[in-house]
Amino acid sequence: MTNQPRDLRKIQRWMQAVIMHPDGIVGGINSAAARAQIGVSSDEVDRVITRSQALNSVKRLEVYGNAYYARLLEVLCGEFPALRHAAGQEAFDGFAFGYLQSSPSHSYTLAALSGSFPQYMEETRPTRETGEEGPDWPDFLIDLARLERAYSDVFDGPGPERGELLKSDELSDIPQECWPDVILVPVACLRLMTFRFPVHGYASAVRNAKGEGPAPPNPQQTYLAINRRDYVVRRRALSFVQYELLRAIVEGSTLADAIARAVEATDTDVETLARQFGDWFQVWTAAQFFQAVKLPGQAT
Repeated sequence: MTNQPRDLRKIQRWMQAVIMHPDGIVGGINSAAARAQIGVSSDEVDRVITRSQALNSVKRLEVYGNAYYARLLEVLCGEFPALRHAAGQEAFDGFAFGYLQSSPSHSYTLAALSGSFPQYMEETRPTRETGEEGPDWPDFLIDLARLERAYSDVFDGPGPERGELLKSDELSDIPQECWPDVILVPVACLRLMTFRFPVHGYASAVRNAKGEGPAPPNPQQTYLAINRRDYVVRRRALSFVQYELLRAIVEGSTLADAIARAVEATDTDVETLARQFGDWFQVWTAAQFFQAVKLPGQAT
């Protein structure tokens, strides 16, 4: 450091701006954010950071910059094991580094680091060749990114562990004539998602693999309900009609309206669906999909 004392907070903010800059250390030193704290160029940086016997000032800063990005890459690798397995380490590192360049971390927590990673993969997806139809390899990778990011969101978000949960026998006290107007309140962590591939099975197989791991699956329209129970993220495969019914419920529809929407979307017989709902409701309440039941004119 120079003999002229500098404010520690300014030095900390300057060093953060330099190390975290996506264009590298020199780009960081010359950035507006860094110069707003300490106005030095890359040629003058030894006024802030002295050189060592082996390294000049920029090279010393690069040690920290490389360690910072290595840590971010490590976090992404740990969050997307199935995507990393499918793409291969080299390709995954390319995806991850490109993402960090386009979406530098600005959060105090690494939990938010990959928030836009699936969107980045969608936006940088290779253009389809003329005449190509149906899901393909990039779609599979994007689906994996969406699934594994959803797992992180559900794990880190609010869960039902300390709250009241709806039990299947609680509906028995509701008069039969009120059933059409019942609104089921979902738990905050419930996510309903659609995929072009059965990525949930592939992700589980990667996690449990002891050898080379699974081969990529064939395309198959897939519907999942994802939630957290006892601090563990769970996923349950749904049929199309179950997905449409749950989607209507999550959006706040009454049971009557939810059944009607599911019938319209899936061309299912209304009486058949109404009969099946009882069995499904038992399964979904056991899986802790619902927090409470609400009737017209009543609080939850």
